Amino acid sequence: MTPTALGPLAARVARAACVAAPFTLPDGRVLDSYFDEYRLGADPQLLHDVAAALALLVPEGTEVVAGVELGGIALAVALSAATSLPAAFVRRRPKNYGSHRQVEGADVAGRQVVLVDDVVRSGTQAAAVSTVLRTSAALAVHALCVVERPLGGRELLAEHGVVLGALLHERDLPAVAKVAS
Repeated sequence: MTPTALGPLAARVARAACVAAPFTLPDGRVLDSYFDEYRLGADPQLLHDVAAALALLVPEGTEVVAGVELGGIALAVALSAATSLPAAFVRRRPKNYGSHRQVEGADVAGRQVVLVDDVVRSGTQAAAVSTVLRTSAALAVHALCVVERPLGGRELLAEHGVVLGALLHERDLPAVAKVAS
C-alpha cells in the first residue's frame, strides 16, 4: 500500500485513536499526545482495515503472528484472520498460575514469527518480547506496528536483530490527531 493510499486510513486511525493529551512513558518522559489502541480495537471496521493494510507488510515466510500483551492482542487476532496465519500471544511476564506460560496460542518453536504491537516508541517492550519469543525457540527477527514514534525504537530493535515495519509514522498523523481530541 502506497503512502497516498494510506492517507484515508491514516486519517481514520488518527480520528479514532490519536489523543492530544499528556501521556507518561514508563521512563517518566511525558508526551503531548498518544495512540489509544483500545479505540482502534473497539472499532471493528477500522481494526479490519488496519489488519488488511498490515497484512501487506508481513514478511514472506512468516508462520505465526504474535501479539504483545495487551496492545498487540487485538491486532494479532485481526492480522491472523487477514492472513490465515496462526496467532500467538505474549505476556510481559509468565502467568503465575495455571500453565505458567508466557507465550500462549500457536506453537512458536522453530517457526518464523512476526511480532505485532500497536505503537513502537523506545522499542524496549518489543525488544524484550522478541527475547521472550527467542527463548521459546521462535525465529523472531521481524516486528510490525501500527504507529512508529521516533523515540529510538527502530534503532534499539536493530541492535537486537529485529527489523521493524510500521504501517504509519507519527508524521503521518499529527494534523488529524489534533482534530481528534
